[in-house]
Amino acid sequence: MSKPRSYRLGDLQLRILKVLWDQQVASVAEVHQAVGGDAGLAYTTVATMLRKMEARGLVKHHSEGRRYIYRAAVEPDAVSRSMVSDVLERLFEGSLSDMMSHLLATREVSREELRRLERLIAERKKQS
Repeated sequence: MSKPRSYRLGDLQLRILKVLWDQQVASVAEVHQAVGGDAGLAYTTVATMLRKMEARGLVKHHSEGRRYIYRAAVEPDAVSRSMVSDVLERLFEGSLSDMMSHLLATREVSREELRRLERLIAERKKQS
């Protein structure tokens, strides 16, 4: 079995992918607007990033007249799995319990979220 692909994405790349996952397809202008074109991010920056992301196999495009229409070429689950695994390995040396301990100690966690985590752990124990 081949090793799962690793995705190391910058903030803008992840924001672009989230737009494409949400909208399925979008032009450069639509992506630009969605990721904060009003906040000073240049249209050319988004266009350049989309081209670079296509070269990496993250997005694909087709032409409609003079417009490029982009779509994500990677699934959200594959990206989140890869990025979380990278953090787990690099920061916590693969220790899931150390990572969870850190998150529980440094983040506000509601009672409902704790109950959900307990249910997930109980379900996982049944599978083992």
